[in-house]
Amino acid sequence: MKGDLPRTPSFRLDGRRAFVTGAGRGIGLGLAAAMAGAGAHVTLVARSGDEIEAAAAAVREAGGFAEAVVLDVQDLDAVATAFETRPAFHILLNNAGVNRPLPMIDVSEADFDAVVNLNLKAAYFVAQCAVRRMVAERTPGSLIHIGSQMGHVGGPNRSLYCASKWALEGMSKAFALDLAQYEIRSNVIAPTFIETPMTRPFFCDPAFRASVLDKIKLGRLGQVEDLMGAALFLAGDASAMVTGTSLLVDGGWTAE
Repeated sequence: MKGDLPRTPSFRLDGRRAFVTGAGRGIGLGLAAAMAGAGAHVTLVARSGDEIEAAAAAVREAGGFAEAVVLDVQDLDAVATAFETRPAFHILLNNAGVNRPLPMIDVSEADFDAVVNLNLKAAYFVAQCAVRRMVAERTPGSLIHIGSQMGHVGGPNRSLYCASKWALEGMSKAFALDLAQYEIRSNVIAPTFIETPMTRPFFCDPAFRASVLDKIKLGRLGQVEDLMGAALFLAGDASAMVTGTSLLVDGGWTAE
């Protein structure tokens, strides 16, 4: 009877290659650590040379395989070169992003371009470059886009961010349909507020912190570690039948 039991798919990523944008700190660094911890060779990408080199070194010191690449993902020519000069990746973690919280009546064209160009345009073309290599080398894979709960609901002073993250959700679903024939999956992870060096100053405002915790039904801020397991699941064989969906890691924010 024992031999007839189904076998749990492995969460290991040995022999696979992962490309992580915005990987110098915070969520991106956590995602890179998760991939490396499962055996993947990870390419960490960010604009800041010192920061990304330190991040890759930390992954290596923890026993992982990592390289650092200084790259502005909004420089589409440089992005194309980064993929053309490397073998196909099996996993893309589209994490680089920005937020400019403003009332919609105060948003400038420069604000709009800054948020949409990084959160959506860059994510689109990074994925396109990754996929072209996957298809050319017949490499099945997983695209994981870091969205937000704000891609499922609205929020005050979040019109720009919501616009970009709702669009990311639709983009990923359409990618899933286009790419299924190549065994390439596309999904979104949609976190709640995650405590990182970038977001921590916002939570120094007691009123803002209280308003956030009132919405997060599990009663605490998200941590980078809360996203690492979700990413590991979507990266490998455990999610082989999962594509075109969004994994909400929001502590219950969108449940009501």
